[in-house]
Amino acid sequence: MTDQPYTADPPELRRSLGVLDGVAVAASSTAATTSIGIGLGVTAGVVGLHLPAIMLLAFVPVLGIAGAYSRLNRVEPNAGNGYVWVGRSLNPWLGFLVGWVNIVATVAFLAYTTAVTGSALLQLAGEAGVHRIGSLALDPGSTAQTTALGIVVLVAVTLTAVTGIRTAARLQTGLLVFEYTVLLGFCGYGIVEGPHPFSLSWFDPFAIPSATALAQGLLLSVFCYWGFEAAFSVNEEVRDPRDASRAGLITLVTMLGLFLLGSVAFQRVLSEQELAGHGAEGLAFFGDRLAAQPWPALPLVALMFSAVASLQAGVIPTARGMFAMSRDRTLGPVWSRVSARYGTPAAGTLLIGALATAVAGLALVIPRLADMIMATVNAVGIVVALSYALTALAAAARFRSLLREDWRQGVRAVVLPALSAVALLGLGGYLGWSFYTSADHFEVSADNGWFLLATPLAMIGSGFVAAGWAKYVRRSPYFRTGRGTDADAPQLLTTPN
Repeated sequence: MTDQPYTADPPELRRSLGVLDGVAVAASSTAATTSIGIGLGVTAGVVGLHLPAIMLLAFVPVLGIAGAYSRLNRVEPNAGNGYVWVGRSLNPWLGFLVGWVNIVATVAFLAYTTAVTGSALLQLAGEAGVHRIGSLALDPGSTAQTTALGIVVLVAVTLTAVTGIRTAARLQTGLLVFEYTVLLGFCGYGIVEGPHPFSLSWFDPFAIPSATALAQGLLLSVFCYWGFEAAFSVNEEVRDPRDASRAGLITLVTMLGLFLLGSVAFQRVLSEQELAGHGAEGLAFFGDRLAAQPWPALPLVALMFSAVASLQAGVIPTARGMFAMSRDRTLGPVWSRVSARYGTPAAGTLLIGALATAVAGLALVIPRLADMIMATVNAVGIVVALSYALTALAAAARFRSLLREDWRQGVRAVVLPALSAVALLGLGGYLGWSFYTSADHFEVSADNGWFLLATPLAMIGSGFVAAGWAKYVRRSPYFRTGRGTDADAPQLLTTPN
């Protein structure tokens, strides 16, 4: 594999994707099966039996964010998306911050998903009757065991991502078909046969226990929706940039349907204590309650496929976001090296996999997988809300003239994104304050408020440090103009469809 540094007229990313490929990448990045199998239990521990309500409520601001992404993508398709759009419309420092927090959040997500993948594999081994290897007792709740096994999978999917998005999209499409077939079958059966009566109070957000629970539940739900924008990160590799917008919106609406189906099914089958108490093993417990062996193994296989697909889908858009930042010289040149053989940012893709492996190793300081998941999801939820909010504000600023020209278009392009941004910033700020006031000392623990607050603050703070380096040491022109490299400036390679 030969890499070429980005120059004025290099071989570039290949345009070969359509709408369905974009949906496959975005849906895999969102990882509905993982979010349902694990995220619902985490969220239920906060909001109780009001999962449908919190998923519907979180969808409203996320839909406003999706509209902002779609409209911005029509006028400026770019692999850097939020990094480019925010830098141009608001401020280069804020634009860089958007790009940076998306990188660190995805690396943290990859580390967490690595452990989830390992946990699913160990649970499958348990279903098959394999509980020990020599003197080692296999424990799907052990961060050490699940991380070690998951890293093997992470290495494999990173190597697959190097070969190109087309290959990855085909793999992910197959995985998604199996996942959704199993998910729809088990959730549909659970809704029909579940022992707990259906209640309209499940859809009542006013019944959520407290304002803090509401705020935390909303950000956890935003985390579940996170990933639909992966379709916009590969829009330099689609045949028509509008396909990226369609793929992102199709994915988001599909996720809403799946989350509502899953949340109702889980609450029909499991009690509140069972929902909140099984963490990473929630989907396996759900399957065991519904059917006799070997059928409960199917949801576990679906969870494993979802985790594998989301690992690969997490590597792909992050490498392309860093590609966009590198060609603006806000990051080093290694991130914009394009493989002459595959037409992908191969070196950056491998480095992202290596960084995620290193962070997964650091997660071993939290011995229980459930605690690591809670800490990661809370931190990523806050920084993702910040990134979404800044991107929505960029759309409102860029299209503000529409308020004078066409008020209907102005409401959709300016008012709705701005309201979504305010809602997410308010939620993040309130949750951060509640974390700060909930503890009086620091401890590396998922129930320590200072730790839960310090993690996203470290992600954000490191972004300003990296921005300072890019501006004053690399002397990137991005900080003078706020404009990213034109995605259509280089000559693009094409491949047969």
